Amino acid sequence: MTENTSEILLQAMHKLGLSKGQQIATMAPLTGGVSSDIWRIDFETHSICAKRALAQLKVSALWQAPLSRNAFEYDWYQVVAPHFPQHVPQMLGRDEEHGIFFMSFLEPSQHPVWKDRLLQGQIDPDFAASVGDALGGIHQLSANRADLAQRFKSDPEFYSLRLEPYLLATAQKHPELAAVLETLCQSCAQTHLALVHGDVSPKNILCAPGHPIFLDAECAWYGDPAFDLAFCLNHLLLKMIHRPDRQQALALSFSRLTQAYLRQVQWESLASLEQRTARLLPALLLARVDGKSPVEYLREAHQHQTVRHIAQAGLLKPVDELERVLELTMKALNA
Repeated sequence: MTENTSEILLQAMHKLGLSKGQQIATMAPLTGGVSSDIWRIDFETHSICAKRALAQLKVSALWQAPLSRNAFEYDWYQVVAPHFPQHVPQMLGRDEEHGIFFMSFLEPSQHPVWKDRLLQGQIDPDFAASVGDALGGIHQLSANRADLAQRFKSDPEFYSLRLEPYLLATAQKHPELAAVLETLCQSCAQTHLALVHGDVSPKNILCAPGHPIFLDAECAWYGDPAFDLAFCLNHLLLKMIHRPDRQQALALSFSRLTQAYLRQVQWESLASLEQRTARLLPALLLARVDGKSPVEYLREAHQHQTVRHIAQAGLLKPVDELERVLELTMKALNA
């Protein structure tokens, strides 16, 4: 951490009254994220986190994004917290001048990251169902809200963070799929139905006892809720390729999450929502090996080829039901 950053954090905490007369014991950056700098600040009796968005993401490809996303993330928490306080960390304040916000620190020993559990083979379909239930509830809460549509009019940010690096960058590597990927991109960009988190990945979900806690909502956008559902389900398919020994439990988690989510859908027809999700899912699957943000745990060439095989089949012969995408994945794994 640079001296300048330390000074900025101290000034922001003083401005927001977060020190409360207590001495700071330690202040250190946390690792793991690619789009923001995050610090843990330890006081005498408690700890908090500070988050500041980066202009250039910490990936090998050129990937720049507007810093305004820090404000949209903070607003996402502000909207969700009054209705689902158990599913978000507590917000402590935001320094608009420096684009930093502060939130409660959740001890890792009591709030393990869902991604870590999945990679270790600790698969809990009940927890997956709780993720689907919570996500569907958040979408239902925010659906068809003109006030939120105006407040989260973050189309440029969502394009820079999600549509371009995932769909359009992948299209450049697959000319034979470019037309379908570009159509999916356009369809998603033009759909504005609910408040989208934008990064519902297991790495951003903590496992509290009996319920999930969502982090990293900096892609927040009033748009297509199918994106959130597809983005999350995609990671369960990727884990199946990484952990074929846990295929059945992961498949059950996929189904339970889907079912729990779909039970919440009242803002549009189930058929329409599921069709968009099922058609977007193979595109996001392919993006995680050939887009700007490949997953780090699929290291073998044959795993990449399996992903491409599944994704190409789903994109060239699209299906309308999520269980069909799951079946396509399992068929490829068991071939």
